Amino acid sequence: ALLYILLQRLLSRVIPSLVFVDAATGKVVCRNGLLVVRDDPKGLEFPWGPKPFAEVVAGPLLRNNRQTTDSSSLEGHYVGVYFSAHWVSREKTEEGQRWLYFTLLHNSVSRSEESFKQYFSEMPWLAVPYPDEARRSRLNRLYGIQGIPTLILLDAEGHMITRQGRVEVLNDPECRLFPWHPRPVLELSESNAVQLHEGPCLVLFVDAEEEGELEPAKELIQPIAEKLMAKYKAKEEETPLLFFVAGEDDMTDSLRDYTNLPEAAPLLTILDMSARAKYVRDVEEITPAVVEQFVGDFLAEKLKPEPI
Repeated sequence: ALLYILLQRLLSRVIPSLVFVDAATGKVVCRNGLLVVRDDPKGLEFPWGPKPFAEVVAGPLLRNNRQTTDSSSLEGHYVGVYFSAHWVSREKTEEGQRWLYFTLLHNSVSRSEESFKQYFSEMPWLAVPYPDEARRSRLNRLYGIQGIPTLILLDAEGHMITRQGRVEVLNDPECRLFPWHPRPVLELSESNAVQLHEGPCLVLFVDAEEEGELEPAKELIQPIAEKLMAKYKAKEEETPLLFFVAGEDDMTDSLRDYTNLPEAAPLLTILDMSARAKYVRDVEEITPAVVEQFVGDFLAEKLKPEPI
């Protein structure tokens, strides 16, 4: 039942949604258009393109001892931008030691300044002052925040490394894999299933129950995923497709049931949860050529979607 709730939230948290796209290039200009319309109803900041992190965050930042520091102190450091509120996150202060590998900046979405102060007083991080609603909103818009808690990790130049910092920290509490550059292929799990709502995801379902049995499936699709990531990184764009492999467990069973997928294994799919659409390639043998053709046809919009 809990897994069904998770999947329902993945669908419900992305609507309503307004995304602005450059018609000439097809590139996403802003993912959080609803905030843009609210904050800039007269279009004074049009065309609402992304600005550098240093420009958006510029100004004083708070410490929980009520002292302040200038945002310029973040320059040259890895920075985690944490979007949260007191009612969804109750981390203990000692857990803040995990963030010592980088500077954590809290951007609160608490409903009142009193709630913000109570929550922030227990945390060892920097924070955007609660009264500075314009700056807090600009950060939300910059990263297209759809749900909380969310942890965005930036490199020393202010470029985004990953949107899934919270998942990475939970899976790697000792930060051995820091700074958590995106991996081409992930094994689907309850902790990273939240990424299914980030955009279209290729999921290769295989007959595997034991640890290590998913490796052949990962090796099969990894070169294709790496090639796609490299292509879009060269264009300074986010990859249009995430890649997962899934074995046989409760998470996978719930996902299959929720999306009404056949029980076949192996089974090659692309799931677009926000569009409530799926694409299925059910063949006896899945080869790199089959996967590459499937991905190419999807990106070229040659595939006919089925409803989820």
